[in-house]
Amino acid sequence: MDETIHHFLRETGPVLCLDIGSGTQDALLARPGLEYENWPRFVLPSPARLVAQRIRELTLLRRGLWLHGGNMGGGFGQALKEHLAAGLSATATPDAAKAIHDNADVVRGMGVEFCEECPKNSVPVFLTDYAPEFWAGLLRLSSLPQPHLVLAGAQDHGYHAYGNRQGRMQSWRALLTASADPASWIYSAPPSSLTRLLTLHEKTGGPVADTGACALLGALCEPEVLARSFREGITIINAGNSHTVAALVYQGKVRGIYEHHTGMRDLEQLLEDLKQLRLSWLPSEEVQASGGHGTAFGPFCEEAGGYAPTFILGPRRAMLQGQGRFLAPHGDMMLAGCFGLLWGWAHAHAAA
Repeated sequence: MDETIHHFLRETGPVLCLDIGSGTQDALLARPGLEYENWPRFVLPSPARLVAQRIRELTLLRRGLWLHGGNMGGGFGQALKEHLAAGLSATATPDAAKAIHDNADVVRGMGVEFCEECPKNSVPVFLTDYAPEFWAGLLRLSSLPQPHLVLAGAQDHGYHAYGNRQGRMQSWRALLTASADPASWIYSAPPSSLTRLLTLHEKTGGPVADTGACALLGALCEPEVLARSFREGITIINAGNSHTVAALVYQGKVRGIYEHHTGMRDLEQLLEDLKQLRLSWLPSEEVQASGGHGTAFGPFCEEAGGYAPTFILGPRRAMLQGQGRFLAPHGDMMLAGCFGLLWGWAHAHAAA
């Protein structure tokens, strides 16, 4: 076990690490005194997927719905559109509506009305990325201790009323400008512009980070991957269910970021994007023109070379078979983000 993490857990106590994606929410309960292999772990449907399931149930029952709670992942959007297309009512509180879009006019344009109380004949649907009572109950039923700290990751586009892709790339550029060390990308308290992470932090009371940073840290917590980056530049790719994020890393520092929607690039297109990314020749506008989020670059490092060594993570990594080495940090690829959160926060804590 990494001695830094061992010491951190001994000081802190059990830590619940959550990586909340579009398809799954992956959880790791890091416990002091146990080896990595013996830490309890869960791979469960994402909160947004559960909300989508509930909305579809109400659509079948021909019932109106009232969204309440707070900001969360918007992966239920298609189910909501189908509900409205069926001629059924949908209302929401202003806070819950932010999970649909930052711009209230856009939400109203979809046909969702704003309402502070549940209308008659509508069914409440609660929105949250993190429900403390759920995790407390699951751990209790599993005879596991309650966490002393919760580390959580979720994708946050940032507040950008007329284009979340641009807002997301602004967030990446801000991180790269502030520090190229991805361990510093875990927020003890996120800025107000990161509305989803801010809501998540308010629920957990602990540090939060973007899932892209979590996956990147998950790769770097493998000693041989980090060591390789000190010999030459490497490429780390996380092929997620909804988004693919690639990072150029040299000497443990991020030199470039690329993000696109996984389902919008076939292998040939993705490989061409990665080729141009490694050359620092891929403009953000070109990626956005093809439906992606964009690119962000730090200072060019000639000594890094061509970033040829490639390490691949993510539930959709099969599309990149043969294009690099598949990683499974501590034997579990789906928990890479959780291990990355813990490793990054523990090492940042030790350096503080």
